[in-house]
Amino acid sequence: MNSFDAVLLSYDEPMATALHSRLQRTLGGTVKRLHGVHGMRRAYRLCAEVVDHEQFFLADGDFAIDASFDPATVEPLDEGVSMRVWRAVNPVNGLTYGYGGLKLVRRSALREMGEAVDVLAALPGRIEFAQQTAGITRFNQSPFHAWKAGFRECVMLARGSEYGMADDDSRQRVEAWTKSRSGEFAPYAAAGAREGVAFAKEFARAPGQFDHLNDPTWLRERFTAAHGDQAVAG
Repeated sequence: MNSFDAVLLSYDEPMATALHSRLQRTLGGTVKRLHGVHGMRRAYRLCAEVVDHEQFFLADGDFAIDASFDPATVEPLDEGVSMRVWRAVNPVNGLTYGYGGLKLVRRSALREMGEAVDVLAALPGRIEFAQQTAGITRFNQSPFHAWKAGFRECVMLARGSEYGMADDDSRQRVEAWTKSRSGEFAPYAAAGAREGVAFAKEFARAPGQFDHLNDPTWLRERFTAAHGDQAVAG
């Protein structure tokens, strides 16, 4: 039996408080919460400073953990492994993969994180992808949040996965995102996905533009310019 620290990292997700309580009930003990930190890379690095042990669970503010997930069965990371990612169900397109999933991560790896658009792809060492599904990524809590999820993910898939995903797998996932039609605010996720693909093509030779994906102010302004002020405040 192993016990790990846990952190829920939230920014403006409307359901973050309820999902934090759910995470605490399932994992047991206290789940720390880091909220409202501007800059995704900075936020992840700060997670390393609020925990007491080297390995800890890390959940995004829109992750709804499955009540049957048993943390007592989780093995520590092997030497050389910086992070393990469990799968999450996508509520708008039926995909189940690492996007939005629960993570077990080393705080030393976060402190040594390099530069990447998909921030956690820049951790030193290997990344494991567990086959178990640990919950649902509830990103579709408002039109803006659904759009942002589709936009960011499909920019990163279309430009080439920084996790080494095969091109065919990336294309299939992009196609599923662009056809999102199930669940709340699915049309906004689909629109974000299509706009993300177009953005990746437009700026393929301007890598500095991709830094905007981790700027919440830029993302909200882009959404509002395209779709009006439909965002629900967190």
